[in-house]
Amino acid sequence: MSRGLIPALIFAFSGIIFFGLGNLLAARAATTSENDQIAALRAEVGALRRQRSEAAGTSGRSIDGRAAAIDEHSRAALVADIKQQLKSEMGLMPVSLLRERRQSFVEMYSYDTTGASNYGTAGYLGQGYFVTVKHGVIALGDQPESRRITSVKIMVDGRAVAAKIVDAGDAQVEVDPGDWAILKVKEHVDLPPLDVNLQYGFDFADPIFRLGNDYSKGIIVSSGYVGQRTSNNLVTCLTDGHPGVSGGGVLNGDGQLVGIPIGRMQGDYRFSFILPLRSEMFRKVSFLN
Repeated sequence: MSRGLIPALIFAFSGIIFFGLGNLLAARAATTSENDQIAALRAEVGALRRQRSEAAGTSGRSIDGRAAAIDEHSRAALVADIKQQLKSEMGLMPVSLLRERRQSFVEMYSYDTTGASNYGTAGYLGQGYFVTVKHGVIALGDQPESRRITSVKIMVDGRAVAAKIVDAGDAQVEVDPGDWAILKVKEHVDLPPLDVNLQYGFDFADPIFRLGNDYSKGIIVSSGYVGQRTSNNLVTCLTDGHPGVSGGGVLNGDGQLVGIPIGRMQGDYRFSFILPLRSEMFRKVSFLN
């Protein structure tokens, strides 16, 4: 009986050993698989974190997640481009430019043989020359001799400076393509000259800016939009046409002088007429030719 028991015990003991060894190997394999899975998850999470740190919305990519710095030159160019877009789309002009252009316009006064005085506006061209309207410095109408203008003066820094008519158009009535005149002063005047543009097209709805001596209360700015050309080659617009603005300036969006206001529709101070600049008007102003 003892002989049969010993082999049985050896067999049972061997079975236990092999069973335990199998479980141990299986456990190690399972642990290795779990570790591999954990490592894979960690790698995936790390990749996602790197993607988040590299993304910078629609402005580009940055390795450390911070927005890329912009140098001063690029910033200035970007701001200038935005300003240009706003100006073009909304018809705006920088306030600083309007203030600068205002200094180029002066109040103008003329005195006639009846003892009456009239007021208007003149724009400075440089070297003592000014542009204005003919009807502001020369009596027009059927009997101009009954009201002959004897003197013209402009106001510079609060003082009256005598001006001489050196050229004028062929207008015989007001609000006419020939209703323009060129003045010159002998005294030195410290005024910024206007930038004259003879090629401006006056396209429909172009924004324009009018500066004039409204009601003899000083130079005032008004804005409007181009309408259309009339049969006698004037331009209509809706911008204040108060008494005194004749001879003032019409500026385009770049601040260039492109025309002068010469009149308005009877009974309507908003319906104005503009005389576009042309080379004939400056035939006596040599530095503009």
